[in-house]
Amino acid sequence: MGAVPAILLLGPTASGKTPLGRLMERGGVAGRRCRHFDFGGEMRRIVAGDEDAGLTAAEIAFLDRVLAAGALLDDEHFPVAEQVLRAFLVREGVGGEDVVALNGLPRHVGQARDIEPIADVRAVVHLHAAPDVIAQRLREDPGGDRAGRADDDPAAAARRLERFSRHAGGLLRHYRRRGVPVHAVEVGPRTTAGEVFDALRIRI
Repeated sequence: MGAVPAILLLGPTASGKTPLGRLMERGGVAGRRCRHFDFGGEMRRIVAGDEDAGLTAAEIAFLDRVLAAGALLDDEHFPVAEQVLRAFLVREGVGGEDVVALNGLPRHVGQARDIEPIADVRAVVHLHAAPDVIAQRLREDPGGDRAGRADDDPAAAARRLERFSRHAGGLLRHYRRRGVPVHAVEVGPRTTAGEVFDALRIRI
């Protein structure tokens, strides 16, 4: 199978990507069945032993270190991310008529290029939120998706925000140059996934 149609959910931590992806999966997108690929969630399940993506013990240990550090996968480590994504596509039975909501991958331009043979990004949903809004959303968890997240302490969240700010502009420029529509949504402290979903008019 060639590259599957995909929508990239791009936004800082706690901006609502995961609740939006779950809603897309429940309701579908543009009349197509949608499957939500939460890269961070997949990694956490693999490290916990709840998911078998066909990775070696060394690769699982590497993902554990990535999660603990809140780091990004560099280009040379993309084969590990590719294996996680491909295992997800097989598990979910994703076909060419479906669409995948990508959450957490790609995170920088190198990954965007590497992912092209697997996922054809046809739209980007850019969830924009100011740092003070993100801090409030982390405290109040309006999307209900932060429970049990050990990486939500202020220092870790600040590191993730800094990395996102460093790479997001490059990703947006990359997709705009390719003619991919970017749907920008301003997220407030209590903006819900339903409100964002209702505002989107995505064509695949």
